Amino acid sequence: MARSETRHVCQQCGHEALTWTGQCAGCGEWNTLVETRIGARSAPGGKRSAAGSAARAARGPGATPVRLREVKAPVEERLETGIGELDRVLGGGLVPGSVVLIGGPPGIGKSTLTAMALGQLSAAGRSTLYVTGEESAAQVRLRAERLGEAALEVPVLAETALDQILAVIEAERPDICVIDSIQTMNGSEAGGAPGSVGQVRESAAALMDCGKRRGVAIVLVGHVTKEGAVAGPRVLEHLVDCVLLFDGERERSYRTIRALKNRFGATSEVGVFEMRAGGLTEVLDPSARFVGSATPSPGSCVLCAMEGTRPVLVEVQALVAPTEIETPRRVVSGIDRNRLAMIIAVLARYGGVRLGSSDVFVNVAGGVRVDEPGADLAIALALASANSGEPLAGGGKGRLGCFGEVGLGGELREVAHPDRRVNEALKFGLTAVLGPPSSEPVTGLAVHSTLGKALRAARGRPQTGAGSKAAAARSGAVDRAA
Repeated sequence: MARSETRHVCQQCGHEALTWTGQCAGCGEWNTLVETRIGARSAPGGKRSAAGSAARAARGPGATPVRLREVKAPVEERLETGIGELDRVLGGGLVPGSVVLIGGPPGIGKSTLTAMALGQLSAAGRSTLYVTGEESAAQVRLRAERLGEAALEVPVLAETALDQILAVIEAERPDICVIDSIQTMNGSEAGGAPGSVGQVRESAAALMDCGKRRGVAIVLVGHVTKEGAVAGPRVLEHLVDCVLLFDGERERSYRTIRALKNRFGATSEVGVFEMRAGGLTEVLDPSARFVGSATPSPGSCVLCAMEGTRPVLVEVQALVAPTEIETPRRVVSGIDRNRLAMIIAVLARYGGVRLGSSDVFVNVAGGVRVDEPGADLAIALALASANSGEPLAGGGKGRLGCFGEVGLGGELREVAHPDRRVNEALKFGLTAVLGPPSSEPVTGLAVHSTLGKALRAARGRPQTGAGSKAAAARSGAVDRAA
C-alpha cells in the first residue's frame, strides 16, 4: 500500500529534516524549513504495483552501453535570436531541446530581453510561446508595445499551473518557450508553495523532460538572492544546460549578460546592452562608450580589460582623502574589495604610496564590474595618481592605458591576450600602454617587470634632486632585487 510522507525542507540549501527546527542543520539559516509532501512511496514489505512491474517488463532485461563512435550525433541548427550580444553569449544561438536559465536582480530587464528575443524569432518564422506567471496578459502587452510590432505577434499564456502549461506545450509544439518565472510555477505532484525548493526542482525537471522530448528550447527566468546567486535549489543550475546572469545597476543604463555555465559554448563571452525607452539596445563597441568621457584627471586610469574574447577599455577612478576616524573607509564599485586591500598593501611596501590613514574610494566608470586580475595595475596607478594629486602622464593627450597582475612581491605578472588589449588601446588614441613582460613581443607595449618601474613610468618625468632619492628608496625595493 502506498503512503504519502512529509519532510521539512530548507528553502536555502534543500536539506531535509524529519521534524521542524528553528535552524537548518545543513546551512545554518534560521526559519527556512518548510513542511513539504515528498510523494507516494511503497510501504515497507508491501507488494509492487502492477504499473511498476509492467514498466520494468517493457524496459527489457537491462540497458546496453554503446561506444561513443557508434553514437549518432545529428547536427542541430541553432535558433538565432537576432540579438547579436545574446547569441554570442549563448555560443551562436539557442540549441533545440536545450534548457536555459536566465537570472538577474528584479527590474534589470530579464522580461524585456526575453520578449525582444521572442519577437525576433517570431519575425524570422519560428513558433514561440511566452508563459507568464507574474503578470497578466494585458500587462505583458503594455511592455511589448514599446518593443515593436514583432513582439506583439508572440502568443502569451498567463498560467501558473504546471500541468496546464505542459499540455499547451505538447499541443502547440513551439520552437522556443519562455517561462517567466520558474519560481511562480505550481505543480500538483510536488508539495509546498510556489517558489519552494520542491516546487522549483520538480517544475524545472518536468519542463526539461517535455522540452527534450519535443525538441523545444526552454528558457527559464529566475530570481536571484540578495547575495546575487540564482534563487532556488543549487540542483537547478546543475539541471539546466546553460545559466546566464543578467546584471547591472538599475540606476545606470548599461547591462551585462554573461554565461556561468554553457554546455554548448564558452563561458568567457560577455554581452553589453543599454536600456533605453524602446527597450534594450546592443552596445557593439563598449570601449567607445566607456572611454569616450575619460579625462586625464588625477586618479583616473584607463584599463585595457578582456571580457571573454573581446577587449574592452574602461576607466578606473580613485579618490584618496584624509580621514579623522580610527578605521579608514575602503569603498569600491566594480571591483573586489579584498583585491583593493591587497593592492594597497603592495603599494605601501613596494611603491612608496602609503594609504593606511586615508579613506580610499575606487570606482569603475559606467557601472561595469571587472573581475580579472589584469585590473591590478590600473587600480594601483589610479591610487598613486589620486594620492599625489597629479594626473598620469600619457603623452600628448595625457591618456594612459595599462593592464597587468600585481604580485605580492611587487612584480608584474603576465595576463592573457596582451596584443588584443594594446591594439584596442591604440585604436582609441591612447598614447601610452603599460604592461607586464609577455612571452611574445607586443608592438606598442611599454614593458615593466615591477610595480615600482611602472609607477615611475606613469609619472612621466625623471626624478632629480634629494627628493628623488627618497622616492626611489620607497618605490625601488623590488627593482634593486630584480
